[in-house]
Amino acid sequence: MATYECTKCDMSVNATCGHCDTALQNDMLALPDGREVQISNCPNGHGKIKSPMCCGQDMSCSMGM
Repeated sequence: MATYECTKCDMSVNATCGHCDTALQNDMLALPDGREVQISNCPNGHGKIKSPMCCGQDMSCSMGM
């Protein structure tokens, strides 16, 4: 399960899919301009979300699988 952490206050978040209750997986989404955005997605194809925010910044998640 992807665990997102705030580098400012040490808050952490785990997430599951609301449709199937499966743990979301950390991933990267390539944007048309070449940039990448960190996301979490449902391995069962129910969708994806942008990484959560805390303290006014995106929370980070290590890419280790």
